[in-house]
Amino acid sequence: MLAAFVATLTGCAAPRPAPVRDTTPPPPAETGTAPSVVKQEGTHVVRPGETLLGIARQYAVSVKDIVAWNNLADPNQIVVGQTLRVAPGGATGTVVQPIATTQPVDIQPVKPAGEMPPTVAGLKQEPRGGKQPYSEEAWAAINPKASSVPAPIPPTADPDKAAAGNTVWLWPAGGQVIETFDEATNKGVDIAGKPGDPVIASAGGKVVYSGSGLRGYGKLVIIKHDANYLTAYAHNQQLLVKEGDSVSKGQKIAELGSTDADQPKVHFEIRKQGRPVDPLKYLPAR
Repeated sequence: MLAAFVATLTGCAAPRPAPVRDTTPPPPAETGTAPSVVKQEGTHVVRPGETLLGIARQYAVSVKDIVAWNNLADPNQIVVGQTLRVAPGGATGTVVQPIATTQPVDIQPVKPAGEMPPTVAGLKQEPRGGKQPYSEEAWAAINPKASSVPAPIPPTADPDKAAAGNTVWLWPAGGQVIETFDEATNKGVDIAGKPGDPVIASAGGKVVYSGSGLRGYGKLVIIKHDANYLTAYAHNQQLLVKEGDSVSKGQKIAELGSTDADQPKVHFEIRKQGRPVDPLKYLPAR
């Protein structure tokens, strides 16, 4: 599923508590820091390295809600030190530690084609491109309310052989499979097509994500089918559904494209309890 399509997208010494009241004038701020700020209940003060997607996950709300509550014209231009409302209401505040001076927050540039990022422990190297690097944590943060940590799988069980109840899955596009499932390198199947070809819902359910916030997936739709199963449809050129929409099996949800991809195709995933499974074990034979 969207937990682990999936808490996923990450201690340190405990911060020294700041006094709630202090009549002594504060010393001059060091270069690169700003005075303490007052954080109201129901708000969040942006810290270095944070993104709107990560903040939304912390408070189990959607990026769309935070944008609306704060009248943000551009969700990618939040800045360090900015106070964001993360709930409809607020109350009295408490003092929090100083934070870095105002500067744009972590908008990662896309690396040139063919350039691989350095290996970092715990961070998968694919997919690449876009705003938020791929990881199970980033995947889960797209919609935390639809995510859960996968339960341990008994050694004798093979969840890939069990279908989702009586669901009969549909192929999301009519082209040929050009890349098959590999849990380490490709978490679904890639289906070739022409730009504008219809992309359909493999089964009925509710749209829990529609956007382009996850690096390497381009314009992405994620549908939750039940408590166990999610499907994802990536690289679309146009999205035809929005978060919260109910869709029926076979409904056109997007137009095939090549966003964050090297050719027009649909990258299709099925996730059971957050774990990617081989779609070819669920889809009907052609």
